[in-house]
Amino acid sequence: QVQLVESGGGLVQPGGSLRLSCTTFGFTLPYYGIGWFRQAPGKEREGVSYISSSAGNTYYADSVKGRFTISRDNAKSTVYLQMNSLRPEDTAVYYCARRPLPMGTMPWPDARKYAYWGQGTQVTVSS
Repeated sequence: QVQLVESGGGLVQPGGSLRLSCTTFGFTLPYYGIGWFRQAPGKEREGVSYISSSAGNTYYADSVKGRFTISRDNAKSTVYLQMNSLRPEDTAVYYCARRPLPMGTMPWPDARKYAYWGQGTQVTVSS
């Protein structure tokens, strides 16, 4: 059974850092690209970052470029999102997601193209 479990969220002051983890179960992580998304109250879910499978190419939303870094540890079946210089507008529930099949058109950043989602982890940036 495919599962993605996010962790690492919390309350942090502006300018602070958090590292989110997406631990995966039930499939071979190296074969799949993984995306991070976020959703703030009253807003649509938006793509934050994506890491491809084989080459590990990375992609970022303009709003987080230079502040967030996505990485993967295939041995631990985990994808990370290191978030630095956090801002109040980064406050949201963060989700990781997996594309339905290992091959095909890259799904980033369209949330509709992902088949499996974690339960989300809350990130709150506030003083």
